[in-house]
Amino acid sequence: MADLQSLEALGDAVRGGESEAPVHVQKLDAQGRAYATGKRKDAIARVWIKPGTGKIVVNKKDYSSYFARPVLQMILRQPILLTNRDGQYDVIATVTGGGLSGQAGALRHGISKALTHYEPELRGILKKEGFLTRDSRVVERKKYGKRKARRSFQFSKR
Repeated sequence: MADLQSLEALGDAVRGGESEAPVHVQKLDAQGRAYATGKRKDAIARVWIKPGTGKIVVNKKDYSSYFARPVLQMILRQPILLTNRDGQYDVIATVTGGGLSGQAGALRHGISKALTHYEPELRGILKKEGFLTRDSRVVERKKYGKRKARRSFQFSKR
């Protein structure tokens, strides 16, 4: 066993020398695309980004026709606008499960992760805004003896 004379030597032995921050590298597939999966509630978005003109396609439709509400369009464009990459990447996504709001959140999460796979230096900006964190809130299950998850049946004295 190594001769440990001080607490610093013990700490270095446990850590294996100096601890280094993880280095994030570019992750691309054979076609030069970055892939990521985004999740929100019950929705799952599979996202591919590649250099292009800024076209966003969701389930083989333009994103503005798939997400008709402007709020949902704004949600999924947030990571692109935040990183000043508007018009630089084409986004192709397939979204399943959940409702439109959950799908938009899943798509935002997937786009953010795919951007960090393509350009690792964007990770700090997106992480600071919370776009890389999966929103783990899901619908609470219904309990027996209750009308919904927490709501009781109406009380009647007679």
